[in-house]
Amino acid sequence: MSKVKEIISLYQNKKLLPSEIVKEYFEKAKKNEFNSFITLNENIFEEIEILDKKVKEGKIEGKLFGIPISVKDNILVKGLKCTCASRMLENYIAPYDATCIERIKKENAIIIGKTNMDEFAMGSSNEYSFFGPASNPFDKERVPGGSSGGSAISVANNESILSLGSDTGGSIRLPASFCGVYGLKPTYGAVSRYGLIAFASSLDQIGPFSKNIEDLEIIFNVIKGKDERDKTSFNLPEEKRVLKFPLKIGVLKDSFSEDVEEEIKIHLDEFIKILEKEKIAIVKEFKMETFQYAIPVYYIIACAEASSNLARYDGVLYGHKSESKNLWEMYEKTRTEGFGEEVKRRILLGTFVLRSGYYEEYYLKAQKIRTKILKEFMKNFENFELLLMPVSPTLPFKKGEKLKDPIKMYLSDIFTVSINLSGLPAIAFPYRFSKSGLPVGFQFVGKFFDEYLFFELLKKIENILNG
Repeated sequence: MSKVKEIISLYQNKKLLPSEIVKEYFEKAKKNEFNSFITLNENIFEEIEILDKKVKEGKIEGKLFGIPISVKDNILVKGLKCTCASRMLENYIAPYDATCIERIKKENAIIIGKTNMDEFAMGSSNEYSFFGPASNPFDKERVPGGSSGGSAISVANNESILSLGSDTGGSIRLPASFCGVYGLKPTYGAVSRYGLIAFASSLDQIGPFSKNIEDLEIIFNVIKGKDERDKTSFNLPEEKRVLKFPLKIGVLKDSFSEDVEEEIKIHLDEFIKILEKEKIAIVKEFKMETFQYAIPVYYIIACAEASSNLARYDGVLYGHKSESKNLWEMYEKTRTEGFGEEVKRRILLGTFVLRSGYYEEYYLKAQKIRTKILKEFMKNFENFELLLMPVSPTLPFKKGEKLKDPIKMYLSDIFTVSINLSGLPAIAFPYRFSKSGLPVGFQFVGKFFDEYLFFELLKKIENILNG
């Protein structure tokens, strides 16, 4: 059942006050047991008093009235720090609200704080944070996934009911899967990026986390839609597709390759059998010839865009500034001190592929293969209504396990990056737990604007798995 609807119903019946529920979540967030928060919003108590008064007067307005929400620390919330988990923006205060924040505030949500993440959203483990690594809520020795690790933890550990994150190459879906919650990467442009600090603009997408599918739909309906300040945004078509069971679902053949952990393959096979037994879907394998190119293509394009987007952090206009004798020394010292190791690595990679003489050899070629990836997805959608695959080839791994081998870390995203390259929507959902008690999750990939198909299908699946 929707937690959001349940709480609002209690407000309507005057059996609960926003101050009671928000303080409960705020106190848990304050303990910061898994290092999920960078900044807590100490200003919420004035807002809560106003909402308490409204409940007593029976004036409850808004789809998120009195619901505690956390926000990834690369999305601007006016008056709160927005650090991007970097020394470069350690003391930066957001001067305005991102569009998605304006929309949740309009529905009377309460923002309890800003969550931990990999620096500038570059990472798959939440270990590249200037404020220290976050921990998996099911095993503190393991990573929560990245880059939106803090957001996923806050929902899994009841530090917030909902959360907002960003997904550039799997940064919502991977932590959702590692922390056992839902995470939606919407169709590119379905949610405005205005107020999101850019990593790779053609890939970045804001999306929500929740513990159940109904709540995910509620917050998506609030944040979606066209915004004049983001020209890539648009309104989703009003007409929703009607589900006719059994659906035709394709499962990626590489989901069962030797590079995928055995336990994930066993659970995926079991899940497919449930879909078929319950007559929800007929599942058949499909191939992606371009699958092998997704990681190199992604890291060429994402790093090229990052090197351009992060050029603005030079000590003149934004953030950290180093004391220096002259302008060139200031640029060098500011960027050397302000950025962490992984961010520097990606800026160097991006600058290299954009150099004169290398642009055609790497960047242009990567863009051509990106088009081929989208075409191959659309070709597969001629035979299937949805595609199914793991989120990660591994269960949550131990802290430090992949830090010394960047390529090994990048391969954690092998099942997620091609969806960002194509702009398609995808949703990570929790399935069951491994023998060692770690969450196992999978993802559905849909055609453009298939978010509502995800919601309807997963409500049915959720009922079966919980029944």
